[in-house]
Amino acid sequence: MFDNFHGNRAIAEALEQAITSGRLPQTLLFAGPEGVGKATLARRFAARLLGGGQRIERDDLSLPHNADYIAEREKWPAERRTEDPLLFSSQPDFMTFPPDGPLRQLSIPQMRFLKEHAQYRPLRGHRRVFLIDQIDRAGEHAANSLLKTLEEPPEHLILILTAANPYDLLPTIRSRAVWFHLAPLSDEEMRQFIASRTLEEVERRIALARGCPGLAVSVDLDAFDRGRAAMLSLLEAASGVAPFESWLRYAESPAARQDRLEDLLRILCLLLEDLLLLRYGGQALRNSDLRGQLETLARRVSFDWLRQAVERVHELAALLRRNIQKSIALDALVVELREAG
Repeated sequence: MFDNFHGNRAIAEALEQAITSGRLPQTLLFAGPEGVGKATLARRFAARLLGGGQRIERDDLSLPHNADYIAEREKWPAERRTEDPLLFSSQPDFMTFPPDGPLRQLSIPQMRFLKEHAQYRPLRGHRRVFLIDQIDRAGEHAANSLLKTLEEPPEHLILILTAANPYDLLPTIRSRAVWFHLAPLSDEEMRQFIASRTLEEVERRIALARGCPGLAVSVDLDAFDRGRAAMLSLLEAASGVAPFESWLRYAESPAARQDRLEDLLRILCLLLEDLLLLRYGGQALRNSDLRGQLETLARRVSFDWLRQAVERVHELAALLRRNIQKSIALDALVVELREAG
């Protein structure tokens, strides 16, 4: 089937059968949590269909040179990004369109570029494959621009969309795609994957990734621990376990400027999940090494407080695309939750 792809065997088999039979949907939607392997499966599928697998793998967004380029573009003025839409295409019949800019969104210029180049015939073979990664990060206008291509795709083109939550997409986009939902891997599958990558701290990576191999590979444990210490300080101040000044010591520190709000909110969600598990039972903690501090917090807060905290964090996550100020947003979160307690 697909070389070096871990987990979700039934989906891999279904795609292999579609290739073998020649009955290929022109629009595929790979859904599932971040890091579960959606874009990886898209590249393996394209390699099986087009050939040139080694060249296609050069477009893996997690590779250092690609990640550095995407990060560098965040510093560009918007006009420059508009003039030079972000895409990767090491194999000429395979293109990847990822989110771009400081807000990590798919842009209208990217979708216009896709529409224009979708008409070009393949350089080799009979197919072209375009991967639109994280289509749920497309704004309304960009999504509508893509919709025109989805309605009447050229017969040689296969579009693969990835999304963490397909219900964030326009219904008209969902209705034009054949869905495949990728489930998190089992712990044993994760161990096999991590062993294949010879990574250290295997059990901790399994606990943090929760079935998503991409997260197990990409997590920078030192940066995670720094962000986790900050978010634990936030929760202690927000619950009244510690004074507000303890949070301000982090908020005003040089380390605070290094951490992205998106990453901090993701860590905060993991800590809130552990607090819920400690209060009401459930599976093993993601942050088991902090059990003592988390148990103290869990005894202090109520279910209503946790519910409000989760809702507020999700509201902040939804505002990320509006480029909100990190320090103001987190300070306001602490104050609001202290008052709720």
